[in-house]
Amino acid sequence: MAVDFGLQGQVAIVTGSTSGIGHAMADALAAQGCNIVMNGLGEMNAIERARAEMAETHGVEVLYHGADMTRPIEIADMVRAAKAEFGELDILVNNAGVQHVAPVEDFPEDKWDLIIAVNLSSAFHATKAAVPIMKEQGRGRIVNIASAHGLVASPFKSAYVAAKHGIMGLTKTVALEVAQHGITCNAICPGFVKTPLVEAQIADQAKARGISEEAVMRDVILASQPTKQFVTFDQLNGMLLYLVSDLGASANGAAYQIDGGWVAQ
Repeated sequence: MAVDFGLQGQVAIVTGSTSGIGHAMADALAAQGCNIVMNGLGEMNAIERARAEMAETHGVEVLYHGADMTRPIEIADMVRAAKAEFGELDILVNNAGVQHVAPVEDFPEDKWDLIIAVNLSSAFHATKAAVPIMKEQGRGRIVNIASAHGLVASPFKSAYVAAKHGIMGLTKTVALEVAQHGITCNAICPGFVKTPLVEAQIADQAKARGISEEAVMRDVILASQPTKQFVTFDQLNGMLLYLVSDLGASANGAAYQIDGGWVAQ
């Protein structure tokens, strides 16, 4: 039986929503009646097909904004565009992310800068632009998609782990600042989900460790998760919908681990 989370007519921005976790989350919000601002990389015809399909399937408005997550001006423009088009902004999901895997002594400086910009700084810039709108409304929901790597570390991921730990600090600080304005800010910390990003990590880890991709899957990726299973999009969406609904009004500044028991070890 479908659950109604009371989100009909709300407006949500989901960064990095042209594929993977972000796309699944945008679709879940659209299914609840939210109007969506999609954002992310990809081939424009494919993005347009995905946008049109989401709008038609769920009977909502879906816009695409191509803000580059390394450019603060474009991020702020995305938030302004959402408010200009829909008159409000109820939900911000900071999901955009990139990855590079290498030993710290070999880690390229440009990759470090890119990962910090996309995985951490973009969430700051989007939140900075969104909070005044949400304060004026007297309500808002900010959900940062962190990672189990926001709570623990793994080798060869210095930039990613640093960025995700930073997201946890940003989440807590914003939560305290907005707590009396009807706004919440929380983080979802997934374990491994079989997204294009993780599939690329499997190949990168195999190269870095000098082992096969099958061995990476068995001995590296799912070795971290006691369930030995990937986290699914539906499992993440369930937590997202709780947090952005009125049911989640007292959840604030928290990290929600959806990781098959990874961080419990």
